Amino acid sequence: MQLIRRFETAPSRDCVVTIGSFDGLHLGHRALIERALYHAAQRQLPAVMVSFDPLPREYLQAADPPARLTNFRERWRLLEHTGLERLCLLHFAEPLRSQTAEQFMQHLSAARARVIVIGHDFRFGRHGAANAQWCVENAARFGLTFDVIESIQSGGERVSSGRVRAAVGAGDFATAQRLLGRAYSMRGRVRHGNQLGRKLGFPTANIPVKRRRVPLAGVYATWVRGAGTVREPWPAVASLGTRPMAGGGRPLLEACLFDFDGDLYDCELEVEFVALLRGESTFAFASMEAMVAQMHRDAADARRLLGV
Repeated sequence: MQLIRRFETAPSRDCVVTIGSFDGLHLGHRALIERALYHAAQRQLPAVMVSFDPLPREYLQAADPPARLTNFRERWRLLEHTGLERLCLLHFAEPLRSQTAEQFMQHLSAARARVIVIGHDFRFGRHGAANAQWCVENAARFGLTFDVIESIQSGGERVSSGRVRAAVGAGDFATAQRLLGRAYSMRGRVRHGNQLGRKLGFPTANIPVKRRRVPLAGVYATWVRGAGTVREPWPAVASLGTRPMAGGGRPLLEACLFDFDGDLYDCELEVEFVALLRGESTFAFASMEAMVAQMHRDAADARRLLGV
């Protein structure tokens, strides 16, 4: 899969496009991708995803952005084997936001999009002026064809990034998995930390989360992939938060792999969340001794839940 940042850098070839934020890549998003791949196969054309960074709601609600389910690395890993040929990641800022619907349609036409797959609730153009119905009614003027996908239902409700966010935030990973079609996980490269966990008897792999707001915080029973061992996944207990006992700061994902003896620095790990053990509100302790005692209880709880 090829990454491009502007329409004008796309190869000069007809293509099938699907457009959206695609945060979380849940079942509704997968329906859009599958329909785009269907049209591409029928016409023997490449399938292209057009998305945005930052996400539109992150830009429009800059003071209070929604939690991001997937950062760029996570989205890329989920997309790279889908069959999409290109990911066009447009920078969402004032120049793009202020385009009229007609201008955006002209960009799509110039990029040689022939079929465009969108969700029923899709909107674009200045002030969100163009909805799915407008796209269908005006497509012929630009030589385009739109295919509008209705909502995907699960549990009697529409699958959405908001529902996934709520489930993950509540530690309801069974519901999150049902909406995503896979277990919820986060990934990133292990970086050097302050070695506090190792000094306390709990060496951790420190993974920067690289998003403005995380969708969950607390201590979790997890499985870890990417440690380069025969045993995959590896059982672990992980914490995600601002670490008030270590001076606070930006949120950090820290995974302690049980009975693991190896070097994880610079490894790209995927941490799959299984169960919430306690929330971030319990991160402050009266002393380091009290915190270590709780860490031992967390490890025992995680081992029990994971069956190890």
